[in-house]
This record gives sequence, C-alpha cells and structure tokens, in this order.
Amino acid sequence: MASLTGATSHLLPSATTSATSASTTARLAISFSSSSSSLKCIRSSPLLPHIFRYQKRALIGTTSSGRFSTLASPKCAASDPDQLKSAREDIKELLKTTFCHPILVRLGWHDAGTYNKNIEDWPQRGGANGSLRFEVELKHGANAGLVNALKLLQPIKDKYAGVTYADLFQLASATAIEEAGGPKIPMKYGRVDVSGPEECPEEGRLPDAGPPSPSSHLRDVFYRMGLNDKEIVALSGAHTLGRSRPDRSGWGKPETRYTKDGPGSPGGQSWTVQWLKFDNSYFKDIKEQRDEDLLVLPTDAVLFEDSSFKEYAEKYAVNQDVFFKDYTEAHAKLSNLGAKFDPLEGFSIDNNPTQGQPEKFVAAKYSTGKRELSDAMKQKIRAEYEGLGGTPDKPLPTNYFLNIIIVIGVLAILTYLFGN
Repeated sequence: MASLTGATSHLLPSATTSATSASTTARLAISFSSSSSSLKCIRSSPLLPHIFRYQKRALIGTTSSGRFSTLASPKCAASDPDQLKSAREDIKELLKTTFCHPILVRLGWHDAGTYNKNIEDWPQRGGANGSLRFEVELKHGANAGLVNALKLLQPIKDKYAGVTYADLFQLASATAIEEAGGPKIPMKYGRVDVSGPEECPEEGRLPDAGPPSPSSHLRDVFYRMGLNDKEIVALSGAHTLGRSRPDRSGWGKPETRYTKDGPGSPGGQSWTVQWLKFDNSYFKDIKEQRDEDLLVLPTDAVLFEDSSFKEYAEKYAVNQDVFFKDYTEAHAKLSNLGAKFDPLEGFSIDNNPTQGQPEKFVAAKYSTGKRELSDAMKQKIRAEYEGLGGTPDKPLPTNYFLNIIIVIGVLAILTYLFGN
C-alpha cells in the first residue's frame, strides 16, 4: 500500500517536541506496517484515489541524529513489467528458431481454460494461474505433449524470475499469435501463480475433440467459462495454426504432404495448408472439406452444422478482418479467466495500448440499479470487493460505501491530529 505520511512538514525548534514527533511517527509507521498486508494493492483502487492523496510521498520520520529518512512504498505487482517486456523479446527469438507457435498458443489456452464461473474462490475456480506447470495437471489427457512447451519456456522463466508462470504462459500465447501474422492482443498482466500441485484443477474441464454431441459439448465447456457462441467459433479459428498428432491426441494422420518436412519436428496432420500462418483459412478449409490431408474434427465440422455457430463461421470464412476483431476480443477475455491480478486491475506492457485499458470510473454507474454495467466495470467491482474482503458476486456484510466514508473520516482525523 502507498505510504501514508503522518508527520508535519513544519520543522519544530524544540528538541523535546522533535523527539515526540519522531516517536509518534515511528508508532504510526509500525501501526501502518502491521496492517499493510490486509490493505495490499488498495492504492490501485479507482474508488479511493482521494483517500491516498499522499500515496506518491514517502513516510517521513526523523532519525536519532535529527536527519530525515524515507521509507519507500513497496512495489505491488505479481510480475515485473520490464522483465515481461524482455521475456517477450526472448519468446520472439524462440519462435524464429523452433517454430513452436501452435504449442505455445495451446499452453496458454489450457492454463486458462479450466476456469469455472460457478466457483467463486481462487484458485479452486481454475483459470490462468500457472497451475499447468505441475506434473499432475500436465498428465491430464487433454494436455498431452504440453510438457514440451513448458521445457521451451523454462529457460526464459529461469532468466526472468520476476515473471509469474501465469503471465509467462499468456504472454507466450499472445506473442505466438502476433508473430504468426495474427492480430495484436490487448493483454494485461499481473497474474498470481498458484503455489503447489494441490491447487491444480481436477481433470475433465477442457474440451474433447470427438464427443458424442459436439455442439452440446462445446457449449457445456465454454459456457462454464462464461463464453458465448461467437467466442466459441472465433477461438476455434486458432486451429489455423498447428497440427494434431495421433500419438498425443489420438486424432489425425502420422504425417501429410504439408507436415512431413516440418518446419520444426515433422509429422502430424494440420487443419490448414500453411499451418504456421494465422489467418481465416481454417474456416474456408473446414467449409469446403476438399483436401483429405487437412484435418476436420467433429468439433470443427459442427461449426458449419449448428445454426448458431454457422452464422459466425460463414462470416469469418469470407471476412478475415471480422474474424481478427472477434478473435482478438475472445483471446483477451480467455487469457484473463479466473486470474487473480496484483495489482487488482492488472497492467499493460505496451507503450500506447489502444484496447484493454481499465474503464474510467463513473460514480453514477454505481449509484443506480437501472443502468447495466459493462463487463469491464463488473470486473472492476469484483476486484474491489475481493481486495476489501468481499466475495466476487456478493456484497460485503456491511454497506460498501459506508465503509469508504468511515475510512475517509478516520484518515481525515488522523491527518488533522498528527499534521498539527
């Protein structure tokens, strides 16, 4: 939390008074320090900026020699922004030499895709929390082969200790899309890692390739994450990258004329001819189904069979710009599912991000029940409740705004007493 200054800016001539002031300030520092863990990151709240109007100033006290010292505010972020930027450059180099775009996309997806919107508690709700680094989850059937992705990224993780696994997985996934010619994803970072394998989700939360009822299965899995039909179809379009290997998934041919020579490790069956290029060819090829060397899974074919899915699949097959737009939004949403951010709203590592920024707080949106809040504002409210001890979907035991007023009042009194 930001340091709160309890000392006056006036220099008192009396040695006794100075000593008293120093003692008082020291007690304040201890008091605030002991409670800092419960108020961690509250400075990121858009609701309380005026409470912490001193947040950029250090806690000022006097030493026994009479000189001033400062106690800097602790850094509050799960990942270091500069290290994330450097890690992104290393990932780009990795992609150039190993052509691992598809498996890095899959790694990020499978870490986030365990999210269950019906479970409130973190990390039980699953999602983008770095749990996929543990062997127990890597052994889930749907994650076959992803240990290879982890091996590729581990040297980067070792190099940048200030980056969480949860952030690294999502950074690698988004970077792989962009480097393959896809859209730039408006990502945010600050995801907190789970601490041990006991916090991994149970097996069975990820989609199957060949369920008895593909459309129902896709909706069961993706609706559980809070995604809709448009997002299901848009995300399916990422199969324009990569191959399916029968020794891992049980689907596809050992090799085709498009995969027998690589690049990268040869073999497998791809969904598209140029399986390292991100475009809308997946939808074109699935619709036509004219090439036996291209893979079509039951969950692929259903996109042009189910009436709701077909509406979007047809659109994406003829308009790549629309596909890119919808995919960008769906990927960004997927990457945040279930994540716990530190700071609460996350942060961007792009200098001039055009999307994905926190929505500006407007008090009127909180004061009326007649206006529907945007998804971004709902997420912001949820983060505020969690940060102050509430639960994501339930109000705090006492009036939320009354608590804020009380806090403001107490801080105003303290500022008055110790400022004079």
